[in-house]
Amino acid sequence: MKSPISMKRGTAAAVFIDLQEEHRQDPRYLVEGFAGILANVHRLQAAARQNHVPLYHWAYIVDLDSQDRPFHPVGADGKSAFSDKSDPLTEICHEVAPAEGEALLIKAEASAFRSGSAADQLKARGIEWLVVAGVWTEACIDASVKDAVARGFRVLLVKDACGSGSAAMHQTGILNLANRLYGGAITDTDGACRLLAGETVTAWQVEGSVPLRFSFDNAAALYAEL
Repeated sequence: MKSPISMKRGTAAAVFIDLQEEHRQDPRYLVEGFAGILANVHRLQAAARQNHVPLYHWAYIVDLDSQDRPFHPVGADGKSAFSDKSDPLTEICHEVAPAEGEALLIKAEASAFRSGSAADQLKARGIEWLVVAGVWTEACIDASVKDAVARGFRVLLVKDACGSGSAAMHQTGILNLANRLYGGAITDTDGACRLLAGETVTAWQVEGSVPLRFSFDNAAALYAEL
């Protein structure tokens, strides 16, 4: 259902996950509509900075020399098949890169909050809401959102500032999260920017358990209604 929400000033942080060059340059890991996603992320970042909302950026980087990762896919050279520490395409895309003083955090797993001290640091700052954008929706976004909720954060998921390898992967990833996004909400970039500015916005919030039952035929239509 859609209902009005707002975020008290000083209680929100903006989280940007894995917006790395490989998702627009490596033909194996391209994100559909990535240019539009980056443009929306750029708008979100501008709104966050203008409204003194702290920004946190994550990059996924694999270091097989120091990480025990059984079954991890590797190339002929023995390096990680994706996001290898030596690959320049792990750089954050320049138009959404951290500004001076903003945190750039490295993760070696899908979730930004499964390990490390970021969640505790955010809690210590009095953060209640995480405004989340990034890629891939059904993988690192899904894992990060679920772990954030488990740590007691309310998540505002910005659906058109996230993406995946295809529209179907992205849309069903958002719908799956919508069914279980307890305490949080889903909106688009326009709504998120307004919320960051202190406005009240009507946004999707889950009510009950699994309210959205989707199929191949109606997933896109349900996604558009969020």
